[in-house]
Amino acid sequence: MRTYNIHDAKTHLSRLVEEAVNGKPFIIAKAGKPKVKVVPIADETAKLPKRRLGLMKGTMTLPDNFLEIDKQLDKAIEALFYGEDVK
Repeated sequence: MRTYNIHDAKTHLSRLVEEAVNGKPFIIAKAGKPKVKVVPIADETAKLPKRRLGLMKGTMTLPDNFLEIDKQLDKAIEALFYGEDVK
């Protein structure tokens, strides 16, 4: 593995990073002592499974009076929030 001193690495950073991305990692040294190893970051999105749109379609249903139930729940939550008895 190639080693570059800090000055050379700063001077040619763009080129060195591009080489590291293409599979040629390198080491940056200070006063001849290795300090860091530069390697490409693994692509996290490549590991995720592909999402399938509509996968759950048809497995859940809402009642016809959903909006009315929602309004009743809102009133109950508001009553609890203000310390009133729920009706």
